[in-house]
Amino acid sequence: MRVAVVSDIHGNLPALEAVIADIEARRADVVLHAGDLALAGCQPAEVIDRIRELGWQGIVGNTDDLLWRPEERRVQLERAPKLRDLLRMLFDVYAPATLDLIGRERTEWLRTLPRERREDEVTLVHASPGDLWRAPGPDAEDSELLATYGGCGTTMVVYGHIHIPYVRSLGRLVVANSGSVGSPFDGDPRASYLLLDHGELQIVRVEYDVEREVSLLLSSTYPDARRLAETRRQGRFVSINGCG
Repeated sequence: MRVAVVSDIHGNLPALEAVIADIEARRADVVLHAGDLALAGCQPAEVIDRIRELGWQGIVGNTDDLLWRPEERRVQLERAPKLRDLLRMLFDVYAPATLDLIGRERTEWLRTLPRERREDEVTLVHASPGDLWRAPGPDAEDSELLATYGGCGTTMVVYGHIHIPYVRSLGRLVVANSGSVGSPFDGDPRASYLLLDHGELQIVRVEYDVEREVSLLLSSTYPDARRLAETRRQGRFVSINGCG
């Protein structure tokens, strides 16, 4: 059985279409998504509609959840005051623009998504169990990964959120990150997803027309389009204050 996991599409339809074609070519039996479908991209409605059309099951991400939970900003600011500028952008700038583009019905659909999903021996979470906002990085100690995901009760845990793909074997537990379809942060602008093929986890990178996505962003009315375009091009997070 082949299971594909996609995550963090962030309104990037060209990247999603390239990943869909790759998944279909590899004949995945099941495709799951780990959230963050819409916000921080200029085609959020189209991405949501495509996911629903394909019938992919999945979970909610933090940038989905914040669309209807503005009070979460205060919680996250208390936890990470250094992220003030990013949180302002997410809650005050991206969220209103995204809600305007996707409309009420798509927002209500996002709200129906669970926070966790199990598929056979795989647990899927967006960041960490019970927390949509914090997750270990790829260089985390084994002990941190085990403390975070060891209680899930399955032999594999897959998450998104950090936009950096990896696979780590920790004895009886395998922890993996699917990376990001729409906005990788590891210096490789290619879309990323995870493929579980008969028990073996593989990170798949997919070329897509990045310049088309850049053109769509720059010709849109979506806020912060220049910085988002540079993030797509570079395959890494561009500082809020580093690009106008």
